[in-house]
Amino acid sequence: MKKVEGGVTAAEGFQAASTAAGIKYKDRTDMAMIYSTEPCVVAGTFTTNVVKAAPVKWDKDIVKNSAFAQAVVVNAGIANACTGTEGLGYCKDTAKKTSELMDIPEEAVLVASTGVIGKQLPIDRICAGVEQMSKKLSGDLTSGHNAALAIMTTDTHEKEAAVEVELSGKKVTIGGMCKGSGMIHPNMCTMLSFITTDAAISKEMLQEALSSTVTDTYNMISVDGDTSTNDTCLVLANGLAGNEKIKEKNEDYETFCEALYYVNEALAKMMAGDGEGATALFEVKVVHAASKEDAVILSKSVVTSSLTKAAIFGHDANWGRILCALGYSGVEFDPEQVDLYFESAAGKLMIIKDGVAVDYSEEEATKILSEKEVTAIADMKMGEACATAWGCDLTYDYIKINADYRS
Repeated sequence: MKKVEGGVTAAEGFQAASTAAGIKYKDRTDMAMIYSTEPCVVAGTFTTNVVKAAPVKWDKDIVKNSAFAQAVVVNAGIANACTGTEGLGYCKDTAKKTSELMDIPEEAVLVASTGVIGKQLPIDRICAGVEQMSKKLSGDLTSGHNAALAIMTTDTHEKEAAVEVELSGKKVTIGGMCKGSGMIHPNMCTMLSFITTDAAISKEMLQEALSSTVTDTYNMISVDGDTSTNDTCLVLANGLAGNEKIKEKNEDYETFCEALYYVNEALAKMMAGDGEGATALFEVKVVHAASKEDAVILSKSVVTSSLTKAAIFGHDANWGRILCALGYSGVEFDPEQVDLYFESAAGKLMIIKDGVAVDYSEEEATKILSEKEVTAIADMKMGEACATAWGCDLTYDYIKINADYRS
């Protein structure tokens, strides 16, 4: 597997465009389009929130029932959530406009929105944006990069990743982009994530590959404990790489899954580290747990602990908060067996052994916790299972951002 430049336009046959439609933001782009020159098989995972945005409902139907997909239209600023039949109608209007301009079926057009909940889309601006983007589509990396910039809301930077692998002697590329900074506590995938690949793979295998990688990537991140109404992850595969089509779980399938996992993990960590107001990516590794389920629960309990997140912001080795978060997770373990370490680019330090603090240097601990990426490692000494969760510190700026998000 080889890491390469780019995002959604890294794979053969995929193009992208962006535009400033004036949906909410001024003096910046706020719409993006992804287009494949060939029809694609499509897979998706979506929010488990009972309150589902109109685009989620539209896309779930496309993924389940459409013969193929060929375009994705995304807007930032307004989420098109809690908008009733009118909001769902705007999804259809967007697809219809794209269909007319690109000469593809309406049911081949996926849509996605992110932003403020409860407001109706300015559909005239959306349709005008689609028309502008249809004329600017390009397969160069810059167009893909600009698309990643256009879908941001409170994100501080764009998020892209891409890799190359070899399948049945052919070079295959998987690339993606995502956005996510706040209202992040997925229970299926992420805020908005779009993956493209030129691999030849059946719809069934693509969906299985996506669902299997979501569990240990997007489902293991949290910024603020809020699961969005708009969570959507879509993967489009157009088959232009010319590899032998993956129809079963063989060696090529495993290689494809590894590459898809890499892209999704990279994007997930970018979101966790770019949490609203965050100054550090906070990683929690639980090792030697009794079961995989226990490891997942334990790691997520720590990474979502507000008190622990605040301690990370203060570069404070307040290990009691971590042990406390492990303890209220619901998992049974012996607290007098737990070892805890802090690790970063500045080094690794044991903090507690068998549930009791060791004689560590507070100065060294502070130095380790002052890096941009900080890891807490909890050794449960209960078995062989492990899991990793990602989050961020909790800062003053998180409150500032979310206190006036609608204004």
